[in-house]
Amino acid sequence: MLRGSSLLFACLVLTSCVFVRNSKSEPLDPGVLAQLHPGKTTALEATTLLGAPSQVVDLGTRSAYLYDHSLSKGTGFLLIPFIVASIDSRSDRLWLFFDASQVLTHYGATFAGHRPQYAFPWWDLHQEWDQKEMDKDRPGITPGKIRIGGNSGGN
Repeated sequence: MLRGSSLLFACLVLTSCVFVRNSKSEPLDPGVLAQLHPGKTTALEATTLLGAPSQVVDLGTRSAYLYDHSLSKGTGFLLIPFIVASIDSRSDRLWLFFDASQVLTHYGATFAGHRPQYAFPWWDLHQEWDQKEMDKDRPGITPGKIRIGGNSGGN
């Protein structure tokens, strides 16, 4: 009886739940894309508007600037001897591409940094109705449409 009680006590004492959250940079504002004009906006104007990029990639005579934000949410449940955990990470990402004259040629963006959820591994976090529900609360996002691109029509 003492052995069974000790095992039950150990399981109760060693049981725990964990919630974690990790954020990188500030969320990107989808409304800023209305101020970027391929064929017209310069790199100086873009950095004045958006701040310093996370990364600058040299593409020979051209360049690309990356702006990004990520948010991760995780949950875990520990019940000796089992551990169940899940981490859901989503990102806002904006790539700006400039020609040799440092004029914006095109851009591509994904705005999903608001979508991570606390969940267990067996929950489906990518259901369309759920994504649209989260999108409706973020300004500048059309529910269900998180990828946006712009092109000057040139090469």
